[in-house]
Amino acid sequence: MTTRCGFVALIGEPNAGKSTLTNRMVGAKVSIVTHKVQTTRARIRGVALEGGSQLVFVDTPGLFKPRRRLDRAMVAAAWGGAADADIVVLLVEAHRGITDGVSSILDTLAEQMPPDRLVALAINKIDRVEAPVLLALTQELNQRFGFAETFMISAEKGYGVEHLRKWLAGRLPLGPWLYPEDQIADLPMRMIAAEMTREKLTLRLHQELPYQLTVETEHWQERKDGSARIDQVIYVARDGHKGILLGKKGETIKGVSQAARTELEEFLGRKVHLFLQVKVRENWLEEAARYSEMGLDFRDGNA
Repeated sequence: MTTRCGFVALIGEPNAGKSTLTNRMVGAKVSIVTHKVQTTRARIRGVALEGGSQLVFVDTPGLFKPRRRLDRAMVAAAWGGAADADIVVLLVEAHRGITDGVSSILDTLAEQMPPDRLVALAINKIDRVEAPVLLALTQELNQRFGFAETFMISAEKGYGVEHLRKWLAGRLPLGPWLYPEDQIADLPMRMIAAEMTREKLTLRLHQELPYQLTVETEHWQERKDGSARIDQVIYVARDGHKGILLGKKGETIKGVSQAARTELEEFLGRKVHLFLQVKVRENWLEEAARYSEMGLDFRDGNA
């Protein structure tokens, strides 16, 4: 059998649907999804198969105007993912159209992408607009940049996703697969576990707090009975944040822990003992070690 393998970078504004599309392509949840923007921090790689092709999807952080070190490191990771990929897919939300953010991404694509790089356009959330609006948006976007192909999809509902996957699979470079057939992600399990807990925190907490915290898996112990004990630390920047995180009589952290444990057990297919600890670390946003744990380059955060 002829085999193909390569990297497909999904780029776009925050909340454009990159993580939802990655999970849909892979057929399992490898990237966290919330209604809040800028949830994805690192470059998450999900692995999917289509015929003789192995597609390695790089779910990049959303592209936006960075304000602080972490923002800058995330944006650098996103463009780095696009630069390293064999094919780039730009996701644009149908109902939002060409925002200032999309316009800026189109300009950067024109400046940064080598002429031989395949760049496809995926207009997402098509169920939210009428056909004439989609047609006009497609024409305008293709006038702005020479996309190799345009796809109309709904990552959430699955419309058009198979057509996109087949097209991508046929255009990857010829070569052997990089991962075993049953592998769906190339992130270390410690990081996937930390991301799962961070997703539950993001869904539970309001406003700015999710952006002021990070989760790290400190210890992972395999037990004789086949279960796993996982100890995680949640770093917050202020004392006040710790109180909010714990909640009244520890109810918030308990709810987060239960939700994260349930999802981890489902993902791993075995029993998990999850222990969460909250620590105040005022300058965690300026510590290189925290960025390494997130899979980001601290130096990319320099102004």
